[in-house]
Amino acid sequence: MHHHDHRRLGRELGLFDTDPLMGAGLPYWLPDGATVRHELEEYVRELERAAGYRHVYSPVLGKRELYEISGHWSHYSEDMFPPMELGSEEVVLRPSLCPHHALIYRSRSHSYRELPFRMAELGGMYRSELSGVLGGLTRVRAIQLNDAHIFCTLDQAVEEARAALALIARAYADLGIRASRYRLSLPGEGGKYVADPALWRRATAMLKEVLDTSDVAYESAEGEAAFYGPKIDVQIADAAGREATLSTVQIDFHQPERFDLHYIGADGAKHRPVMVHRSVIGSVERAVAHLVEEHGGAFPAWLAPVQLVVLPVSEAQAGEAYDLLRQARLQGLRAELAGPEQGSLGARIRGARLVPYQVVIGEREADAGLAAVRLRDGRRVEPLPSAELLHRVAARVEARGAELWADA
Repeated sequence: MHHHDHRRLGRELGLFDTDPLMGAGLPYWLPDGATVRHELEEYVRELERAAGYRHVYSPVLGKRELYEISGHWSHYSEDMFPPMELGSEEVVLRPSLCPHHALIYRSRSHSYRELPFRMAELGGMYRSELSGVLGGLTRVRAIQLNDAHIFCTLDQAVEEARAALALIARAYADLGIRASRYRLSLPGEGGKYVADPALWRRATAMLKEVLDTSDVAYESAEGEAAFYGPKIDVQIADAAGREATLSTVQIDFHQPERFDLHYIGADGAKHRPVMVHRSVIGSVERAVAHLVEEHGGAFPAWLAPVQLVVLPVSEAQAGEAYDLLRQARLQGLRAELAGPEQGSLGARIRGARLVPYQVVIGEREADAGLAAVRLRDGRRVEPLPSAELLHRVAARVEARGAELWADA
């Protein structure tokens, strides 16, 4: 496997970059990178909507007091930005979304009939990473997190966590990502974990059950838990074998308690819900960095910044090439034209090597109203009427798989 470094590729392919004036660990996204990110975010939103999640937006700021209640202030403050003075109040950039979601849940009363309530957000958060570990998109200070919190009854928690793990597996298949291993992350020594042995035991037992019934091999790691509870971490590895956590599933009894969350049970009394935290693709930054390295910039067709390139052999086919370009764009495809003014056909094909669909229009095709497609992997497909060709390409993009061509 080639060793692709996403930082080098990100610059070469014009996906993202950084500027010392914006600051270390604060990358900006260029148009092609923004396209990949947008497609990824839309994909996740649709996947979640289909799985019964409701999306919210919440602010990236919160009062210091909010984080004192959640426990982040005492257990996590070294990873937080310093507070900002606002009159007599102190506000912080949030290092996580769970406290905001707990407040949103708490703002209305909930009956057991509404549970599980699956609340999702693609939201910004900030962590004060040390400058020594910053670079590219893998260690950043501004993070766009694909996050969700499921508020449910105790009896529903294992099933919800299992469904979240299945959703992660489904997304990995669509994205062409492989999990290198599953890890059950447990608390270690020291005071950075909430002290409540009974709750830790219960949550750990539930996550073990999720892993055992999901039929995945896993190993336990002490010292890797969140401060408020154990978690399942889905690990990915880069070409050099360095591991990182992309996705997580957590069962949390701590924050529902701290925020005094409840629902009204069938008995008419108040009960405490469980919070299942889960992230399908983790941070958008890390997910894109991994996709860049995994595919070397040759993204699955539905994520590719340019999906189809039209290559007229000479000026004589310019008219047909423009028609095809227009039709492709009407189909919703991200299409470009690379004409003879950009060099020889061979040079143009090499220049478009990362584009999934390369449509060459020569004299023969132009006369017959056909288009011949060359797939990025080198395969050639029989010339087809252009409408038929575009219909097939659009169907592949719509299906969002990793396959470039479906044999009719």
